[in-house]
Amino acid sequence: MALAPIPKVVLGSIAFAIFWILAVFPAVPFLPIGRTAGSLLGAMLMVIFRVISPDEAYAAIDLPILGLLFGTMVVSVYLERADMFKYIGKLLSWKSKGPKDLLCRICLISALSSALFTNDTSCVVLTEFILKIAKQHNLPPHPFLLALASSANIGSSATPIGNPQNLVIAVESKISFGDFLFGILPAMLIGVVVNALILIAMYWKLLSGHKDIEDPIAEVAAEEEVNSHQFSPATMSHYSSSFNSQELNGYLLESSSIQNSPQAQNLRNRLVSIESEIHRFHVGSAINSARNSSASKEGTNNNDLASETKVETSPSKTVVEIDRTMDGHVLASSDGKDCLGAERKRLLWKTCVYLITLGMLIAMLLGLNMSWTAISAALALVVLDFKDARPSLEKVSYSLLIFFCGMFITVDGFNKTGIPSALWEFMEPYSRVDRSSGIVILALVILVLSNLASNVPTVLLLGARVAASAAAISKEDEKRAWLILAWVSTVAGNLSLLGSAANLIVCEQARRAPNISYTLTFWSHLKFGLPSTIIVTAIGLTLIR
Repeated sequence: MALAPIPKVVLGSIAFAIFWILAVFPAVPFLPIGRTAGSLLGAMLMVIFRVISPDEAYAAIDLPILGLLFGTMVVSVYLERADMFKYIGKLLSWKSKGPKDLLCRICLISALSSALFTNDTSCVVLTEFILKIAKQHNLPPHPFLLALASSANIGSSATPIGNPQNLVIAVESKISFGDFLFGILPAMLIGVVVNALILIAMYWKLLSGHKDIEDPIAEVAAEEEVNSHQFSPATMSHYSSSFNSQELNGYLLESSSIQNSPQAQNLRNRLVSIESEIHRFHVGSAINSARNSSASKEGTNNNDLASETKVETSPSKTVVEIDRTMDGHVLASSDGKDCLGAERKRLLWKTCVYLITLGMLIAMLLGLNMSWTAISAALALVVLDFKDARPSLEKVSYSLLIFFCGMFITVDGFNKTGIPSALWEFMEPYSRVDRSSGIVILALVILVLSNLASNVPTVLLLGARVAASAAAISKEDEKRAWLILAWVSTVAGNLSLLGSAANLIVCEQARRAPNISYTLTFWSHLKFGLPSTIIVTAIGLTLIR
């Protein structure tokens, strides 16, 4: 493709440069409007500068990708409500056998959860809990945070729903979910293992030099934090459902010297005693209410009971209502049976959520349309919930969907300037996937562009061109070229702190965590990220078929 007229090239490049600056540096001082507004600004400038027409701008928006992204986000919201991420968090500390075991466990769980629920979601959910575990066991958080972010990126490469760039590749290439999974899975699994070994080798002395002193009370506090953990994909923020839980953790996660003082021990014992008394009160009130209501049927009047509970007597049974809330529902107890029934209903609901999610994954593996499969699963969960879906739908990251719309238009406009095609025509003879040297050069191009322009724009700019070049060789080489693009553009996010959104999420979550904050610096990440990215990428390239 020849270059467009000079004015179109210049104006299109200016619009793309503005988009790129705001996408990579969303809080740039001269225009701190953020990534989403930056993508819309770039799209609007492409139309105003007449690089593309309004109709071409609308046509550039890829609805199947947006549908798949929306569906997977809704499913993630309902999985969070069904305590899926609470169970994932518990697996991290369950029967841990030391720092190195904990680090390997973080790598494995982070990778697997990212492949199923996206890397960003896994990092949002697990960052603060990992900080609490590190504090509980008197361990330095740095290697564990690196393990979380890097393994989340590597693990997300294995499925089309693991990260946004894979969504784009899966839709554009029309590679089935199963082919995508089995094409990259070996590279992903070996990559996670190699990444863990690099972390252990680099931080061996740091992990071995800290004595693992476990605080059982802090362990309970960390578990309670997972139980009360709430997140919103729209803001990527970390919330606790109870102020008391935050306050309790604030007391329990002070420095080790304060924890071991007699005053702290006394406070800890009092807090546990109070919590036990509250629990016994709730259980005892249900039992006593049932007994007293039964006695009232025999003619015994109990005025004190009437003042605390509402008793309704009918010829068939006595219903005692107890003010107890679980997940926003008020539970009732009739001789202790209705509470048990409500628990069973919630367990049944959670089981159905897991089954629907599993059905979605199986349908994708069978080759059904991924966008409509994800949307169908999301709507099935909405109907199953059988109540107003607005609170759940409000957690969807609509700003991310809008960012994608603006990015589609901006990248399409930049493509029409002819600059990407001219650059690819220069590189294409040296980047053919039927030669080892060509794969190495192609990987380096993807690696550099992913860290300069971000991975999703890189995929949008290179995808069709790389695939067309490989298709001229064979159909198998075309598929391999798409998978190489997915693998390298994803693992490239581990190179630097700015390489992927998952890295930034871990950094910000750790910095803002109350009482246990930790700052992950750019250079400390680069010290690990550079060798890890090069080694893991190179090993993975040999396993992708």
